Amino acid sequence: MATSEPTGTSSEQSIEELQRRYQGLHTKKTQAETLRDEAKKRLDELKAQAREKYGTDDAAELQKKLDEMVAENARKVAEYKTHLDTIDQGLAEVEQKFAASTSSPAPSSTGQPRR
Repeated sequence: MATSEPTGTSSEQSIEELQRRYQGLHTKKTQAETLRDEAKKRLDELKAQAREKYGTDDAAELQKKLDEMVAENARKVAEYKTHLDTIDQGLAEVEQKFAASTSSPAPSSTGQPRR
């Protein structure tokens, strides 16, 4: 024959279970609030850094400044490449002239071949 628990005991277990669930949820809530507070503090720090360094903490303005910086960097890289290409070309011309001058002897000032 199965034994059944008195109704009071069943209610107590139910209340105990509800209290454990509440305690678990309360712990999760506290952890979430702590994480939120830490994230807000970090966000405030980053906004202060952005204002100090870039004059704004507005995301759209910062994106605009970043786009401008990327474009300026690309322009400078292209300019630098052009400058290096010019140097390479000048060096190649000098090397070519040097090679030409060493392969054909220049006449001496007396008109006689060099010895």
